[in-house]
Amino acid sequence: MHSPLAHRGAKGLQASSGGAPISFAGITKRYGPVEALREFSLDIAGGEFVTFLGPSGSGKTTALNILAGFIEPSAGDVLIDGVSITRLPTEKRNVGMVFQSYSLFPHMDVRDNVAFPLRMRGVPKAERHARAEQALAMVRLAGYGGRKPHELSGGQRQRVACARAIVFEPRVLLMDEPLGALDLKLREAMQDEIKEVQRRIGCTVIYVTHDQGEALAMSDRIVVMSEGRIEQIGAPAAVYDSPRNAFVAQFVGETNFLPAELAGGRLAFAGADTEAPARLPEGWRGRVALRPEHFTRVSEASGAPALAGRIADVAFHGGSYRYVVETEKAGRVIVQEQRRHGGDGPVSGAPVTLGFSLERAAFLDG
Repeated sequence: MHSPLAHRGAKGLQASSGGAPISFAGITKRYGPVEALREFSLDIAGGEFVTFLGPSGSGKTTALNILAGFIEPSAGDVLIDGVSITRLPTEKRNVGMVFQSYSLFPHMDVRDNVAFPLRMRGVPKAERHARAEQALAMVRLAGYGGRKPHELSGGQRQRVACARAIVFEPRVLLMDEPLGALDLKLREAMQDEIKEVQRRIGCTVIYVTHDQGEALAMSDRIVVMSEGRIEQIGAPAAVYDSPRNAFVAQFVGETNFLPAELAGGRLAFAGADTEAPARLPEGWRGRVALRPEHFTRVSEASGAPALAGRIADVAFHGGSYRYVVETEKAGRVIVQEQRRHGGDGPVSGAPVTLGFSLERAAFLDG
């Protein structure tokens, strides 16, 4: 699709040279005895959409603020396009930034809010207004330039914040919980808008969130963080399907853990044993991790692994059911089942046998 920001005439915008590669090299940030980041190292390709995902206090916003220049690291280096920017002032790093709070100037109209970065760069008024209108059109707010921020909805204000961040065509765009204040429907719509804008201008995006749904839906790669460290890096499907440890398995989606051990070539868990996957060493002990959607209701136990129990706490989610099964041998198991047209849904209190395949399981040590 042709981008309205892909060329610059008398009233146009400069062509973007694509997203810039970014490197965090051994970044550590200390606040007294507390390490907010510990030896944080990461290479991000130009044009990549990377999400820092983790709970509060995991270090994701600290890493973003160090890249933006708001915080100075205690050790390590940050590079954009192979050039160190660690000692460079924020205003000279030429990165776009979008925050949850919008940070719009209430006394300025929308057009002047969007044009503000161009004003700071000395762009003439007529040109910066024309470029601001183009940026507004990109976020589907054409014709809104004359309004004040208080006349817009929350979603519209966030779009204005995005337009302001991209109006000077940054090669790097930083987004810190930008959708946290919006309702679910609007968040989902804005996810699509952000991805479309990124696709059009080709910038590198680092997106910070604690919402695993956003991370899975938007990212090229996810960086799962905890206590200032990287727990796992990978494509969304890889992180979801093959979590490296229990923290990742629990934080990125829901997971059921079944204690297990391997002896004599057989895997014992949930009161039964079955043939063990070849990749597990003899004497292995740990947990089998199964996602709620990995279970299916079966009419009766067969030779395949199965758990018997009774259904409790059924919740209807439109296209699916989520329910808990109380089992004798594995405790409480969370199940997610797609709703089938004309099929019988789960009934609270009913007995059930759950089948599952170990091919879809993750095996976690310890």
